[in-house]
Amino acid sequence: MAESFNFELVSPERLLVSADVTAVVIPGTDGEMTVMAQHAPVMTTVKAGVVKLSKADGAEDKFVVFGGFADILPTGCTLLAESAIHMDELNTATLEARIEAARSDLANAEHHEHRSAIEDFIFQLTELRGAVSG
Repeated sequence: MAESFNFELVSPERLLVSADVTAVVIPGTDGEMTVMAQHAPVMTTVKAGVVKLSKADGAEDKFVVFGGFADILPTGCTLLAESAIHMDELNTATLEARIEAARSDLANAEHHEHRSAIEDFIFQLTELRGAVSG
């Protein structure tokens, strides 16, 4: 049996998860990464995507995050999300509303760097739409 460690998922609104897990898959901006016990210390940015938990009791769970940071230590992992929701609570209508809001922001963006960041976010949300819808 795999060694467990503490994982916490925190959004500005609340603590969504504090559990013993054997693995967490995080959508890092440099690529998806799997965190397990005794992982080398690292801090990474997180893009919009699905966080997959393998709990110590064998259960699995999924959450959708919309950016943030993950602090990984050998003894645990904390993901500070800009916004997060349980996968079961997210529907395509909510996701479409976020995409439309981002498109509106893009239309009003003046600087190239800001436009580029919004375009990346829209791409991430579009990928996420595929994961949510099927």
